[in-house]
Amino acid sequence: MPLRVSTVRGREFGEGVRAVVEGSGLTSRQVAALVGCDEGKISEVLNGKLQLTTLELAVLLSVCRPKAAERDRLLALHPAQDWLGWWQQHGERSPNWPTTAVAQIRVAKELIDWQPHALPVFLRTDEYARELMIASAAVPPEEMDERLLAQGQMRELLRERLGCTFYLHEFALRLQAGGPAVQKEQLLHLTLMANWTYVTIRVIPASIGAHAGVAGAFTLLKFPKFEPVVWLEALNSSTFVEQRDSVKGYETLVKQLDRVSLNERDSFEFINGLQSW
Repeated sequence: MPLRVSTVRGREFGEGVRAVVEGSGLTSRQVAALVGCDEGKISEVLNGKLQLTTLELAVLLSVCRPKAAERDRLLALHPAQDWLGWWQQHGERSPNWPTTAVAQIRVAKELIDWQPHALPVFLRTDEYARELMIASAAVPPEEMDERLLAQGQMRELLRERLGCTFYLHEFALRLQAGGPAVQKEQLLHLTLMANWTYVTIRVIPASIGAHAGVAGAFTLLKFPKFEPVVWLEALNSSTFVEQRDSVKGYETLVKQLDRVSLNERDSFEFINGLQSW
């Protein structure tokens, strides 16, 4: 069965409409009747496969009466549902909760993550994450607790039978974030997570020198019914790469990371060895 033509924006729009419909207290059938279309179309819209016309969306929003901010967000997303690729600009800093990324992870079947400088959010302890925030120029102290809560919720996504492979450079493992106690706890946490059924950790030792991953960190997401997506994070922006040729470049990079990294068992022993460092 071919993968459905579905974009990140389209799926986010569909999820937004779903939340609006569910929050209205009306059934899909009732909403469809008021909008003037059949229930099947509403279902396809919620799955990101079909689109409402501008008039149908306006009627649906008037029927369901979401908050003004959500209404405006959906109206802005509506004409861009078919666009591939999404550069989200967040202002001074990224939001505490990466809404779009989390929505994509929840429907993914596989997550492949590469981090050359620091450990990924999914593998961090709270204390390690706090130390990274303290060192950051972008996170004010009053936001730290909320961001830690959000990162904890993101870690929980790994428990949902999502197949995860994390490629970590030795430099990321050796990065001092806080004192020795924080470092020791973080390394122990990694060895525990490496035993999770759906988590694989692969280490790229510094001794190999230059390699394909020097281009930068990324997260590749694969889906049961959609084309793969690459998620890139910067200080105050997020990018979702969807063009097939562009994604293929990252898939080739993953093969190179797999070739130069230690196998799963040797990676586990490498991390264990760092605990006495």
